[in-house]
Amino acid sequence: MNKIDLIQALKDSNHLSKSEAEKIVTLSFDRMAEALSQGDRVEIRGLCSFFVKKYTAYIGRNPKTGELVKIAPKKLPFFKVGKELKEWVDG
Repeated sequence: MNKIDLIQALKDSNHLSKSEAEKIVTLSFDRMAEALSQGDRVEIRGLCSFFVKKYTAYIGRNPKTGELVKIAPKKLPFFKVGKELKEWVDG
């Protein structure tokens, strides 16, 4: 399922126009991204949670040349599946 499929499903199940459904989906994703960019955790109970992991700077190695390279500190978003979703997928 992609964003367009989600919009279509929301439209069909709630008798909304396509533009209304698209606004809802876009608003939801935008708010989640905004919260993560501010370092907040996003939790959808039973489904999943999103959070940001912070990595400190470290020395890495260029795989082609073997040269040592300084890697800058970074933040990356992570997804953690919820218990109910795990059980649902597992059957």
